[in-house]
Parts: sequence; structure tokens; C-alpha cells
Amino acid sequence: MYRPLVERTPDFQYQKILKHIMDNGEYTKHPHQKVGKIVSLTTPNMVFPISNGVPLITERKIGFWKKAVSEIIIFMHGLREMHEFASFDPKNWPSWWQTWATPEKCAQFGLDAGDLGPGSYGPGFNLIMPVGQRFNQFEVLIAQIKRSPYVTTHIISPWIPYYCLQNSLGKRQVVVAPCHGWLQFDIIGDTINMRMDQRSADVPIGVPANMIQYSALLLMFAQVTGYKPGLFIHSLHNAHIYENQVSHVRELVSREPRIFPRMFIKNTAIDNLFDFRSDDFEIDEYNPHPAMNDIPVTE
Repeated sequence: MYRPLVERTPDFQYQKILKHIMDNGEYTKHPHQKVGKIVSLTTPNMVFPISNGVPLITERKIGFWKKAVSEIIIFMHGLREMHEFASFDPKNWPSWWQTWATPEKCAQFGLDAGDLGPGSYGPGFNLIMPVGQRFNQFEVLIAQIKRSPYVTTHIISPWIPYYCLQNSLGKRQVVVAPCHGWLQFDIIGDTINMRMDQRSADVPIGVPANMIQYSALLLMFAQVTGYKPGLFIHSLHNAHIYENQVSHVRELVSREPRIFPRMFIKNTAIDNLFDFRSDDFEIDEYNPHPAMNDIPVTE
């Protein structure tokens, strides 16, 4: 699956996105946010052949990558509340969501403390049909790939307009409307390829987590469908750098990218997508620059 270390090459795509935003972006400030940001409405797609390593950035060490993997698994299971996250994966659950699930923030959307809302990622991936039956998009898509691998409708969306768009009173029922997770899978020969579209992207903070968690998702799909992982294509829209992140970004773009690591699923016998957990994954040949744990997160 992976080329030998000596044959893999450093990847500059993430760094080029940062430079593109800094050089071509426009400054804007949302009235409900504390700081402004530099925005590029579109950026070049990042195309990652998995054979060259998984895109776990090397410009800074991402020591929390298992939390990012845990997050996408939690969303696949349809969870939306903080206590569900913590009980599902006590060791690696994505605790950063506590920043947005405070009593004050949840109350703004008519939600209980700790509840991300019916429009969040978990419910979006697990639709409730009019007859009350749950429709898990991942479960149905796996079955479709096995039954009809070469159709071009292998698509998943996290967006529920009813909850994510503001109603006549200017209200919605989600603390953070899904920013990522629009997926399309394509089978070409013996490989499975995945494109992920992201409607809004905090490139210094959020995108590195998205890059590795969706790479893990592609590996999961490959294992349970029997195909080899091919390309992960990451498409960013409204890609931004907050003004209080600029000094950190300047440091990031000054660092020379290094070779991507390999990611493995330790238990190759898992054949059910919903049996994976974050501790089933391991990384090797990872040699990043030092971590930058003080990059501000803008709420």
C-alpha cells in the first residue's frame, strides 16, 4: 500500500494553501466573532495518493491525531452530546467540542448544555426518515459499494437544511453547522478513492485534523470493501486564517515539509465499519517539526 520511505516524497500542498491564503485572501470580520480573518473562497484541491503516506502534516507535530480519528468514528455512529462522546471513547474522545457546547452557547440555539444539536454531524450522517426509521448513510453506502461498485452515486452529506439554515425567527438547531463531510467515493479498478468537500476551513487549526481523520476513513472503507486505498482529494471552500494566527502561519510556512508517515489498522480482521475505534490505528515513520500548541482557536 505504501511506497518505501526512500521512495516517498515530501508534500507541499498544505503549506501552499497557507501561502495562497496569505498572498491572495481578503480580510473580513464576522460581526459575531471576536477577531477577523483572511479568507480565500477557493483554493487548489489537495490530492493525496495514499501510497505516498497519509497526510498527517509535518510542519508541526500533530500529537492529537487519535482524537481526530475518534471524532469521525463518533460522527459515523450518530452521536451528538458530550457525554456520549466521552463514554464512547474515554481515552481519545474529541474533547475540543466542549468549547462550543457550553451552557451559554447551547442556550442560544434552544439546546441543553453539551448538546451539539439535531443539525450536527452525527444526526446529519444518521438521518431520521419520515416514518421514523434511522437511515445511516455510511451503512447504506458500504452496501451499495459492494453491490454496485462502479456507479457514481457513492455520496454522503452531513447537511440537514431544516436544522442548519435559519428559520423565520433567525434560529437554527445546531451549535456548529457541519463544516466538512461532503463525501464522494469512486472505484477505479481495484482502488477506492475519496473526495471530501469542506464548506468552511480553519486551515491552521482544523484542516490538519480533517486531513488525517478522513484519511483514516478511507482506510476503513478500503478494509471493509476489499479495495486498495487510492487518492484522498481534499477540497476547501472559504479557507481562512484568523488574524491572531498569522504569526504562527509565518512560522509554519518557514518550515520545510517532510515525508508523510504511514497509518495502519492493527486489526485487519475488522469487516464492519462500525467496529473500528481510534486505538485500532497506529502511525509510524512520522518525523515532524516541533508542535505548536499555542495557535489560537477562534470561537
